[in-house]
Amino acid sequence: MKVFLIALLKLGLKIIYAPLKLLKTKNRIVYLSRQSNEKSLDMRLLEAAVAEELPDTEQVFRLRMIDEGLKAKLQYCLTVIGDMYYLATAKVAIVDTYSITVSCLHHKKDLRVIQMWHALGAIKKFGLQSVGTKEGRDEKISRAMCMHKNYDYVLAPSSETAKIYMEAFGVEGSKIKLCPLPRVDFITDGETRTSEFYYSNPAVGQKKMVLYLPTFRERDVYISEMLKTEFEDKEEYQLIISPHPLSKIKDDERFMPHGDFTAQDLIKLADAVITDYSACAFEAALLMKPLYFFTPDYTEYMSDRGINIDLKAEFPSAVFEDAGALVNALDSGEYDMDSLFHFKEKYIDNSKNNTQTLAKFVAMLVNDKQ
Repeated sequence: MKVFLIALLKLGLKIIYAPLKLLKTKNRIVYLSRQSNEKSLDMRLLEAAVAEELPDTEQVFRLRMIDEGLKAKLQYCLTVIGDMYYLATAKVAIVDTYSITVSCLHHKKDLRVIQMWHALGAIKKFGLQSVGTKEGRDEKISRAMCMHKNYDYVLAPSSETAKIYMEAFGVEGSKIKLCPLPRVDFITDGETRTSEFYYSNPAVGQKKMVLYLPTFRERDVYISEMLKTEFEDKEEYQLIISPHPLSKIKDDERFMPHGDFTAQDLIKLADAVITDYSACAFEAALLMKPLYFFTPDYTEYMSDRGINIDLKAEFPSAVFEDAGALVNALDSGEYDMDSLFHFKEKYIDNSKNNTQTLAKFVAMLVNDKQ
């Protein structure tokens, strides 16, 4: 039944889109996202760089999360119609997640679509890799929704990650553009919000700040409690938890940062970083922050979704299923920095001028010189 309804929806979209494609193409770039209602860091950085390269090109942002409830879904339908107008009149479309309108419709031949995935790599399987798994999408529905179709280019931060993205997005190597995300420039720019952070979070004081960045999954609340229990009596450390935006982890004054600080801001300030299967691991590696993996659900996660990177092989002494053992490793003061360096070099090819490189590539597409 769902597949039939999807087919009807796609037919309706195609009927609406057909006359829109008769409109004149404008000197325009459209960004589309269901990740957030606000511009991501990557979008903000790219927007500024593109404005310098193409001062006469309009940049339009179509950003809308699909909220719960019938009213929200009806409102999203109106958003989709607007998306179609901008796709029909733009030269370049940039997405950072799956887009219904990008993947389900047939576009003008001169439209170029760039997939600028919202993470700096992929430890966990995603997209087409996870279809049919417990945490992934249903196979029939994914096929009906044309999951990750119609990309002309997929950005990848390294040749190693490109192999993963080719599977996840179902693209050939010719569609891979090796270019790390703009956020890499921000993370490595050497600027921190140190004074602002410590003013807003005086409890951290002289303690070592240990940042926990979990990925989104059903067990994240339970697993975060395991870490809280282990750290709450540790006077030398301050555990700071920065949950995934979709997480059900509740705010806890003892462990949540006060103030408007992004995950990237916090990574810059942290003395050590703990994660599980989150791509934030790549961001921590960029700054060579001691990186630990807390994976008490490793066996279940491998069954429910699967991972692309053998963490235990990459980090022989930094993957833990027991919170106490992880804290003991922190206490020891010893860390295998060589493994961290090899990880960084393997999964991120370049850490400088990525925003400018990408902006010039977008400008080339707008000027139709590819």
